[in-house]
Amino acid sequence: MRETATNPAATEPAPGTVTRPSDQPVRGAEEEIAPVADSTERTEAPSVLFVCVKNGGKSQMAAGLMRQDLAAAGLEGAVVVSSAGTQPGSKVNALSAEVLAEVGADIAGETPTQLTPEAMREAGHVVIIGAEAEVEPLEGVEIERWEVDEPSERGIQGRERMELVRDDIHLRVRELRERLLG
Repeated sequence: MRETATNPAATEPAPGTVTRPSDQPVRGAEEEIAPVADSTERTEAPSVLFVCVKNGGKSQMAAGLMRQDLAAAGLEGAVVVSSAGTQPGSKVNALSAEVLAEVGADIAGETPTQLTPEAMREAGHVVIIGAEAEVEPLEGVEIERWEVDEPSERGIQGRERMELVRDDIHLRVRELRERLLG
């Protein structure tokens, strides 16, 4: 075994020397220890909070589609995804869950959640889906609103309506994912 410097004044071991933590000098408690620089830059994953009124349809669909797209791209966990409602209902809309299942996104087990300022601050980026939900701005929180297609205004109802809403939200989710991940 090669000997390493034990003098705290010595900053580097001899060339080719392998050092272990036990080889390093012990620092006094009063000495400030600087963090070790990592060769790979670590950044916190971006976060998004999708919001609608009941958190049973559109915001759940957006969250489910974002998670599904990330997983399909091998990027699961690259974006922290959540959803909430300004006046949450008691369950996820069954038709919303059905049309998402058709594209591989599962929201059937999700539960509507109350929107809170804490959730908004934690996410840092809030997407309000539709015109109905009213959200007070918070300092330091980016808020955008998606005016999604509302096929019922054109007389389209039921499954066809929900599929059109899903497809509109899906296009927006893909664009948001690209913006968040660069």
